[in-house]
Amino acid sequence: MPLPKIPALAVRAYTATTALGGGLDAQREALEARRSGLRRNDFGHDPLDTWIGRVAGIEDAPLPPALADWDCRNNRLAWMALQHDGLPDAIEAARARYGAQRVAVIVGTSTSSIGATEEAYARLENGRVPADLRRPQIHQPHSLGAFVRTATGLAGPCVTVATACSSSAKVFAQAARLIEAGVVDAALVGGVDTLCGSVLFGFNSLGLVSSQPARPFDAARDGLSLGEAGGYALLERDDGSAALRLLGYGESSDAHHMSAPHPKGLGARLAMSDALQRAGLDAADIGYLNLHGTATPSNDGVEARAVAALFGPGLHASSTKGWTGHTLGAAGIVESVFAMIALEHGLLPGTLNSRAPDPACGPQIRFDNAHRRIDHAMNNSFGFGGNNCSLVFGRA
Repeated sequence: MPLPKIPALAVRAYTATTALGGGLDAQREALEARRSGLRRNDFGHDPLDTWIGRVAGIEDAPLPPALADWDCRNNRLAWMALQHDGLPDAIEAARARYGAQRVAVIVGTSTSSIGATEEAYARLENGRVPADLRRPQIHQPHSLGAFVRTATGLAGPCVTVATACSSSAKVFAQAARLIEAGVVDAALVGGVDTLCGSVLFGFNSLGLVSSQPARPFDAARDGLSLGEAGGYALLERDDGSAALRLLGYGESSDAHHMSAPHPKGLGARLAMSDALQRAGLDAADIGYLNLHGTATPSNDGVEARAVAALFGPGLHASSTKGWTGHTLGAAGIVESVFAMIALEHGLLPGTLNSRAPDPACGPQIRFDNAHRRIDHAMNNSFGFGGNNCSLVFGRA
């Protein structure tokens, strides 16, 4: 039975901070210039031979004194990302309009502040965590959500979503349900993930990390480049005054394998079709699709087959991970931001670093940038365990 169309939500403000820089202008200018943020891995004491998308300046940007107890690399990036594109003013306006308890905080992450926990174990003093890291609030998965709630002063429901690489896409779906149910009137959604040893060496142990910059959907692709990022969006009920809207979401779970997607892309296709149904749209209405596109041989092939089964050859679909790296739990928000940039500016990114299209992938996969007005855009975010989420955004 078809899913009912859901009420649209206004996107009052949105922003991202990635290896491309802080804020929307930095993202858009790098996408336009096809300038990658990837660099040779210089993270850690014994860097893995790979390329990474590292955000500059985190190490030199401690949290303000009032938030010092939350200080760690992940929360620093969370704070940095909060400062751009009018987001603080938009949050304050929502709090004044509805009251702090009626604005939710829903954020996604893959590893939260585990980097601080790694450091604590590496520096044990007679079997005890060193004094400067003896702060339990940063050594737990909810560190990100609790920090953002504290930093913004919002007092509504607070959730940290950790569903691997779909985390900060699923926050949009959770926000939509809370607002539709009347639990809250607005929601600050987003996601933050920072590089750490567990991420770099964990993905490498799975044979998924390339020694070259990621080449999504290239015939010779051989693995991903990891990155870090943070981003947010403020969602409210739509009153017709916002330039952009969240129109639909689709979620599914393959339950096929711990790290590999269903070989026929059944979960991916279900997430995309459900998002379209909730948005009240047909596949032909989508002008741009930001693909999950990790540059691993299996994942790209499966996603391309799912896209070709649902969309016609005229769709412009691309992966932007050649610009930022795979930002894991932050990928959903970052690539939703890129989809909204496409809507606002008519800039449809291609696929960076890739040169020889995989003949097994359909004509929807584009390597070159394009420029044209579109009215609807979709973002795909797929995580380990076949945890899938697709989002549809539109112009007002």
